[in-house]
Amino acid sequence: MTRLYAQPYDISATGFYFESYDEYKMKAANLRNDYGDRVEEFEIQFIDGEHIDCDLAKAWTLYQSNISEFFDAVNDWSERQKLHYIIAVGECGYSHDQVAADPENIEITIYRILTFRELAEQFVEEGLYGEIPEHLEYYIDYDRIARDLECDYNAVTIAGEHLLYRAD
Repeated sequence: MTRLYAQPYDISATGFYFESYDEYKMKAANLRNDYGDRVEEFEIQFIDGEHIDCDLAKAWTLYQSNISEFFDAVNDWSERQKLHYIIAVGECGYSHDQVAADPENIEITIYRILTFRELAEQFVEEGLYGEIPEHLEYYIDYDRIARDLECDYNAVTIAGEHLLYRAD
């Protein structure tokens, strides 16, 4: 359940909580300020929901005009799609319009690894640096490889989870 709050820009009106776009439309249409005038402009704030949806809301930059799409994304997108959107828009500078139709259209490789050294160790183990004879394994400088990886990969924390990623 995702809960948002519509804070009126009109200081003589009181905002409201809502959990769907239909609920927002109904409450917004009926809201009046202290003078009986209809309230039309709101700041939309994320209040409660899954941690990843909170990070999605930050990257989404919620406005009255896009909350319907936001609720659709929260309910329909997989965690992978949400991660791609958050990284592409929130970290890599893509626009909402470039990513919203299909977040996985942006080439992003995500690793659920804490440190660049762990990523270096994984790459060596997977053979990305070729076959390494057993007698030379102890001479590998994983810290140096990790520093090199920092040039092509970035770190981010989303939904409390530390991730390393590369956007192509």
